[in-house]
Amino acid sequence: MTVIFVPNDKGNPPGKLADAELHFAGGPLDGLKLVGFGVWERKQGGRNVTFPARQYSVNGERRSYCLLRPILDASSQDGLRDIILEAYTIHEAALAEAV
Repeated sequence: MTVIFVPNDKGNPPGKLADAELHFAGGPLDGLKLVGFGVWERKQGGRNVTFPARQYSVNGERRSYCLLRPILDASSQDGLRDIILEAYTIHEAALAEAV
């Protein structure tokens, strides 16, 4: 799996640094990509990753349905979040070196 970033050059919405995609190589997902991840700067400092989701309305209230969900352990998303954040740190360092 490779993490690819698409920078948020427009700065809108505020705090969003980049979109992220997971590109798969080998196994049953070979040649496919999973899109919809976002890398965000937190107002209190630090970074966060949001996962692909769909929005829907119930009685006029907007709700969100996460498309990549844990089967049993709610903390199972943390490993993937850490991989994406680490890859973004490496991506940023490579961009800084190129300048």
